Parts: sequence; C-alpha cells; structure tokens
Amino acid sequence: MTALPERTLAAGPVVCVGETMVALVPEPVGALALAERCAVGVAGAESNVAMYLADHAVPVRWVSAVGADPFGERVRREVAACGVDVSGVRVDPERPTGLLVKDPGPDGTGVRYYRSGSAAAALGPGLLADEAVRTAGLLHLTGVTAALSPSCRALVEEALRGPLPVSFDVNHRPALWPPDTAPGVLRALADRADIVFVGLDEAQRLWGSALSGAEDVRALLPRPRLLVVKDGATGATAFDGGAAYTVPALRTHVVEPVGAGDAFAAGFLAGLLRGQSLTTALRLGHLTAGAALRVTGDHGPLPDPARIAELLAASDERWSGASV
Repeated sequence: MTALPERTLAAGPVVCVGETMVALVPEPVGALALAERCAVGVAGAESNVAMYLADHAVPVRWVSAVGADPFGERVRREVAACGVDVSGVRVDPERPTGLLVKDPGPDGTGVRYYRSGSAAAALGPGLLADEAVRTAGLLHLTGVTAALSPSCRALVEEALRGPLPVSFDVNHRPALWPPDTAPGVLRALADRADIVFVGLDEAQRLWGSALSGAEDVRALLPRPRLLVVKDGATGATAFDGGAAYTVPALRTHVVEPVGAGDAFAAGFLAGLLRGQSLTTALRLGHLTAGAALRVTGDHGPLPDPARIAELLAASDERWSGASV
C-alpha cells in the first residue's frame, strides 16, 4: 500500500477551496458566435474535484464565496446536489459570482472569463481559520486560486505553510496570469505541497520544452511526496519518493476535454484515501476522467460500479486494451 503524505492525513473530509462560476455552454456544441442558445451549468476546478469525490463516496466539503445573486444560488445548489457539503461557502453581499463562457472550436475549447472583482477573488488567508477548513483531513488547492488576486495567492501560500496535508493541482490558466509570472510562482507552490498534479504538456509550457517526460518533471519538482504527471491520452505516472508507477489511459470518446484533469485528480485521491495501491489510484483517476471527457459540462456520470470494479481488477494487458 502507498504511504500517506508526510503531513499525516487526519480524520475529516477533503476540503476543496477555490472559485466556482456559472458556466454558459453553446447547445448544441459549436462556435459561440453561432450559438442560438446556451446551457447553464457551473464550473470550477476545486468544486469539480469535490463533486467527483462525492461520486466516489468520499466525505468532501467545498469552501469558497459567491455573490448574493441568482448565479451564486445556482452554484451552491448544483454543487450541494452532488453530495458536497457547502456549509462553508460565504455569501458576499457586495461582490458578484464569477461567470465563464465556453467557446468550442476545431482547435479546442476556448474559455472566456468574467470574474474580475468576484466574491471568490476577495478570499484570503483568514479563510484558513474557519471551522470548515480547520477540520479538514486533506486540503485541495489549485494554481487557479493563486492567480485570482494577491489575497488568494496569500491564502495558498499560507495553506502550504500550515499543518494540514495539501493536494495541489498546478492547473495553469495563462489568461489569469501577468506575463512571465506563472512559471516561478507555480513551481514554488507545487514544490511545497504533499500531493501534486501536473500535465506534461502544461509543465512544458510553463518550464520549458526540454522536459521530455515525467522523469524530467520529477527532477524539477523533487520535494512533493507524491507527484502525478498526466500525459493526456497516453497515460499518467505517479512518483512516490523515488519509485514510479505508470498506467496508460483508457480509450474514450471525447466530447469536450475541459474538467477531465479535475476528474482525474478526484479519482486518484479517492483511491489514495481508500488505501489502494498507486496503480489502482491511477486507474481510478483515468476512469473518472473519462466521465468528464464524455460530456459537454465539467461533471459527468461515473461508469457503472460493476464496470469500475471490473477494470480496477483487470490484468495490465486487459486494462491497456479497454475503453470506457
């Protein structure tokens, strides 16, 4: 079994901290400029992780802030409907709930953000003193929060200095960062976390194309006890200390890729929290990512439990040829 991070996991829920916005998605999927209507949903890296953890029956809480507006009400209701504890979400009477609009195209999905001055952007280190956060067994954060405002970056930095074990997804969003700022900040934050998630292509964009594989990323980020390097449709590698474990991705029909990284992180954490091997945790990450890849929103249904059990127990050969 995999050893737990050095900041020992305690009794308590996983607590995911970060902004969630109302999301508008063209329906049917297509270019935003040509859309006649949009579906209304919610989107946020940390609440995505929370919702998928709840799908895996992991006790989880999402902590953030929303505006005192219909969008904020929609966000809280939809996240709570997935089984996530939202009792730690603040309602800001002066600042709005953030908004994003997806713009699918032949070269991928563009995202337009309308979140400047949002309620969540005003969060700061004081949030860590809230009972909703202090009682966490594991704290999950992302680089998105660090990019929202100076106070949000201070929140992430303070959390990484604190007593709670921290899971950190690099989650680089270039549009949120001033030029030449993200590489240094995100590397420093990631190297202080207990569990880190980063995409290989993401690492290459941030820290240079000379990073040719997962081992190069590990050399760049040597301090996290657990480092997970995702390589898209190829697979993912988890490093536990000096040991490495690689699991290929499943074949999946991709409808829309946004949210798959969050789903993968949730599946991996669910496996880890159950005391499963890193190989099994990686498999559960891939299975959960498939749920996001098959829908236009960020949160899709997991495969049937029997199918999950079958694939988790499959031989390496059967796994490599499987689809979901």
